[in-house]
Amino acid sequence: MSRMIYDYTKEILERVSFDPQLFIRELKKAVKTLLPYEIDHLRKWLLFYTNEKPELKKCLFIINE
Repeated sequence: MSRMIYDYTKEILERVSFDPQLFIRELKKAVKTLLPYEIDHLRKWLLFYTNEKPELKKCLFIINE
């Protein structure tokens, strides 16, 4: 079940990546919902994903808190 939430979270973040404010809001929700090891996986994925979208790099502070 947990893996499904992680995959769903990534899908949502990809869909809202056009708007940094919406991306931040969804990322905050994800941090509240996911388990610690899933947050680590999400952090690694975000580092990769934001290489292609530099406007989202500033959003990484949320996952590093």
